[in-house]
Parts: sequence; C-alpha cells; structure tokens
Amino acid sequence: MATPSNLTVTTVSLSMADLGPLNPLPVVAAELDQPYTVGEGIPEELQASARYGLVPNVYPYLMQDGYSRDAQPREFPAVVLENSKLKATVLPSLGGRIWELLDKTTGKQLLHTHGAPQLANIALRKAWFAGGLEWNIGTRGHSPTSCDPLHTALVHTPDGKHILRMWEFERLREVVFQVDIWLPDDSEVLFAAVRIRNPNDHEVPMYWWSNAAIPETDKTRVIAPADEAFGSDYATDITRVRPTAHEGYDGTWLVNSPHAADFFFDIDPSERRWVVASDHDGDGLAMLSTGLLRGKKLFVWGQGQGGKRWQEWLSPGAGPYAEIQAGLAQTQFEHLVMPPGAAWSWVEAYGNGHLDADVSHGADWDAAVKHAGQRLEALKPHEELEAMLPAAINNADVPPSKMLLTGSGWGVVERSRRRRSGKAWIDESGTPFINESVTAEEEPWLGLLKGQPFDGAASFVAGADWEDLLEGQDGPEAAFHLATMRHARQDLAGAEEEYLKILKTKGVRRRTMALSYRGLGLALLAAAAEEEGLAELRTGVETDSTATALLVEAVTLAVRHGDPTMALDLADAGPRDGAGAGRLTFLKALALAREGHKDQAAAILRAGVEIPDLREGEDAIAELWEEVCPGEAVPPAYRFGMH
Repeated sequence: MATPSNLTVTTVSLSMADLGPLNPLPVVAAELDQPYTVGEGIPEELQASARYGLVPNVYPYLMQDGYSRDAQPREFPAVVLENSKLKATVLPSLGGRIWELLDKTTGKQLLHTHGAPQLANIALRKAWFAGGLEWNIGTRGHSPTSCDPLHTALVHTPDGKHILRMWEFERLREVVFQVDIWLPDDSEVLFAAVRIRNPNDHEVPMYWWSNAAIPETDKTRVIAPADEAFGSDYATDITRVRPTAHEGYDGTWLVNSPHAADFFFDIDPSERRWVVASDHDGDGLAMLSTGLLRGKKLFVWGQGQGGKRWQEWLSPGAGPYAEIQAGLAQTQFEHLVMPPGAAWSWVEAYGNGHLDADVSHGADWDAAVKHAGQRLEALKPHEELEAMLPAAINNADVPPSKMLLTGSGWGVVERSRRRRSGKAWIDESGTPFINESVTAEEEPWLGLLKGQPFDGAASFVAGADWEDLLEGQDGPEAAFHLATMRHARQDLAGAEEEYLKILKTKGVRRRTMALSYRGLGLALLAAAAEEEGLAELRTGVETDSTATALLVEAVTLAVRHGDPTMALDLADAGPRDGAGAGRLTFLKALALAREGHKDQAAAILRAGVEIPDLREGEDAIAELWEEVCPGEAVPPAYRFGMH
C-alpha cells in the first residue's frame, strides 16, 4: 500500500556518538536512589503513591554506557508528518522521539532540537540525549527505551486516518505500550494516542510522562491553570510552593530560577489540564490531553554554572532549553495502581499556543491563565479532544498496513512464556511482535521455554517461572542466572548460596566465574562486609582482566568503601582509551587524594578529565578540584552541580 502524501518515510542526519556495546554486568544492586522525601503540606494521597511501586533497580535491563563523546555524522530512520500548518519529524530508532515540531505559519520550532545531540548519563539505563518530545514509562526517570528502536508501522484506519504507530514490551513492569501519532489535513495540532496494557493477573505500579524539551529564551514563560505546585529543587524535600512567588522570584519565567527546579502544577480536578510556553511573540508549545493524563510539569536547569554546563554538555552550541511535561500521576515521585488486565488510553495534542504576549507576560497571573485557557480552547476545544478518545481506542487494534522498523524480540519471548504457562497475553492485532525481531539476545531464553538445555546467555530475565525453569537445569550457567535473579530482587542470602555453588564448581567459564565473584562481592558489600566484599571484587577482576566494566565498578567501589590502595592497584591496569577510560582516570585521581597524594591528583585534574557517562547532578570532579587545588577557581568544564 502506498504511503499517504502527508506521511514521508525518510532519514535524518545527526552528528552523534555510537551507543556502543551494552554493559555486560547484570544490574543486581539496589542502586535506584530516591533522593527526595515528602515535606510539609503534601496530601496523603500523594504521599501514599510516592511510597508505592518503588523498585531497587532496572533489572533485567542492561546498562547502556558504552558510548563516548566522539560524535560522527550518522543517518537515522525518520517519519515526517506534514500538513499546511505543522511539520513533525519522528525518530523511531531513538525511542520513538518526536524530534521536531515546526509551526509553518511562524517558522518556529516548538521543540528544542539540534543537529548534534550528545549521549549522557541521564536515563534509567544511563544513555539519553536532550531535545524533542519523548515517552517515559516504568519508574521515575527517563525511560529504559530512551535510546532503543521501537516496533514501528504505518496504519491506515477505517475512519480515514494515516497513523504512525510505535510499540514495545516494557520489561520492568511487563506491560505493552504503544503510541499512535497522526496529523489531519489543516490541523493546528499534532495528535498522539497512547495505550498501556497490563496483561498480568496482578496489579502493576504504573508511571508515564510525556516530556517535551522547549527552547529557553529570556522572554519565555510557562503557564498552567494553577496557583500552587509541588516543587523540588534536587536538594531538599518535595514541598507545596507558589511558582509565581518562589524563593523570592517568579519561577514561571524560565531564566529566573537560580538552580535546577521542578514545578508539578496542582491543577484543580475541575479544570482542563494543560501547560503552555509563551515566548516574546506569545508563541510556544502547548501540551493538551484528555483527562487521564493528570500531571503537568515545568523543569528548568537553572541559571547557575552547573545548569549552564549541563546544557552545553548535552546540546553543544544549540542554546538553552527547559522542559514541559504531562504524566499519569500528579508528580514524578508517584506510581499509580494499574489493575490486572487493564488497558489505559488517552489522547495528547501538541501545537503552537499563539498567546498574546502582553497578557501572557503580564503581572496578573490569573489574567494570563484565563487568556491562555481561552486560546487553547480555541486551538483544540476540550470536548472535541475528549470525543476523539473512543475512536483512538478502536483504532489501536487496527493491524499495521506497512512495517517500517522492528524493536526488540522480548515481546516474542514474553508471548511464548505466557503461552507455555497458560497465562493471559494481549491481542497483538494492532501491535504484532514478529519472530524476525528475535536476536541472539533473546534466543537462549526461547530455547529454554522449548525445553532445550540452557547453556548461558548474555542477557537476563526476571520472574518466578524463569527461576522454576532454571532450577530444573544442571550446570553453572543456570545457577549463575538463578543467582542474579535472586540478587536483583534483594534475596542476598539466596544469591550468595548460588554464587558460592558456582565458585566451587570445576570447569566454569571465565566470564561466569568472574561475574560470580563480582555478584558475591556486591552481596557482601550490601551486608556491610566491606573487606570481604572488596576482596571478592578484586578476584573477579583478576579472573577476567579483559572486562573493563568489571574493573571500573571494582575501582569505584574500592574508593567508595575506603580502600584507595586497591583502587590504585586496579586502575593502573586499566585501559587508556575507550569506554570507562575517562572515569578510571578520575577515580585514580580520587584514590591518590585519599592516600594523601594531593599534588598527583591535582596534576591529573589539571591535565584534563572527561567522563562521558557522568551522572546527572554528579559534582565529584568539582569537589575533588576544591580539595586538591585549594584557592583555585573550579574550571567551568568541571562544574556540573545542579544546586
């Protein structure tokens, strides 16, 4: 079937580093931090949902930290949706992100977009890049699928829509999500219908936020229909705040915030929920949605050195940006209870708010809100948007007309797993998981489901039935995966038992032996047996000296747990280039400082250190500089603190 004229399948050229190989270390430690607590004035409903659904890690996913900052021109698959008023460009191979939304009537890009996105350690699996509009599912943070290809197809519906559909099986919550995007002729807004399906016979903690990066100028203001918000500044408790009079400034103006800040607008349930940006002309992105998508948020990096450094680190030369977002819960600290077998759907709409700058920028907040509400009602009336939901739900099961891209093979594995055990699964009519998507990453697990002997896998799975299957297998490979599953769900005693069994077995593969020493070491550290735990980590590195990820982790933990001598011994044997080399250089400087060799540490910092996978908000380089170079100003390149 021919592609409709308003949908173009093409490519986009971006200067971007390669994602690199997956980190082979199973994510078993309890490492997902929850840095903020709930302060005064927060409703009990919010407090309860902030306590619900927390996970220790993102197992069974593997981390994506094999990238560098060596950007090269690369071509990415793209789909363009265009009419007389808007042009949207979507990148299915990069998490399905809407990369551009051009208002053709004004010539303005409504999203922060650029030609050289830099990968950085911001997402749940580390790799992430700034810009566009992204889809976040699972738990607090940028999605596990941020940099992954999604299953992608064109869909022609009986009611005449030409839809770009993207979908995937999300492994942390074991749900299927899909995003249908379409742009009718002459429409002033782009539509996206989202559906999440829980095929499980138990409830699932659910999290979703649609996150749009918007250009930040000194005249940009963000408006939502609320006087108060739940705020966090990445350093203190979540508290109830007034964005227009926050810490002595009006935080609805993007350039007023001195540091990074979140404002989750407390919109009355009786109000239409929306958020809109307004630049010097009154133009800017408007985010509208049907009622299920309750939350609306503003995020700013702030005007401090750290915030400015982060923006240059992520978008070199592209100018500053902020984010407006829409989510299922009122804040991003919460999960909602998704019942067994439930399907949740909603429709989002994106376009230029076209506000009057004099009113939207005026001192009267109530007048600005009223005006914005009227303009957005004219842009897309609320009743019309709500009336689109039933058709969107029906169209979600219309089969694809043309497949464009395949995502992971984990949907195929999950279907096979559920069929084997007699469990319910989704109707795949609209979102087929095709056998051709299966790769070497998934094949060992499909083989296990078919009764084949298990001989190991570089990937990982989670769930009680997988553990039952592995318990019926002989050999160290099955024992190793049993150990990681127990470890990931924080059954430390059960994990130690399996790791020790492997380490006492003859003829175990070097990789499996090294990772078992590593797993035992992490379990001992978690039990506060620091000396014993570090000793096992050292043995793991010595067992497989080629595993850079194992080495970097061991050096990191040696410094953290007070053994700089071990850190220096291991770091000296590390690689001088490639993934992990920059972090190892910094860790060596840190270990030298801990041993009292501050001059040597200072020399390393002065020579220059760059850590491609520096964590969001990680200010360790600046802190070490202040320690070993007292009285000298921290170089701007080392300032990454968000507060």
